[in-house]
Amino acid sequence: MGYLLLEKGRNADAIAILNLNVEEYPKSANVYDSLAEAYAKDDKKQQAIANYRKSLELNPKNQNATDKLKELEQK
Repeated sequence: MGYLLLEKGRNADAIAILNLNVEEYPKSANVYDSLAEAYAKDDKKQQAIANYRKSLELNPKNQNATDKLKELEQK
């Protein structure tokens, strides 16, 4: 649902849905990665960075989060 909203440009709605997902599944690295992507798309760099870091904390092998963090931290 969150990704569908992102595709439609409804970033705030997507972030709200993805935050609910984080609340329901706080130990899932994937939900933090998805939320970080939504924040990045909404130009909320610091929130994106924080969520990519949390995703990596839960799954250090998350290459997507590693790559995205490098991109965000270089901007």
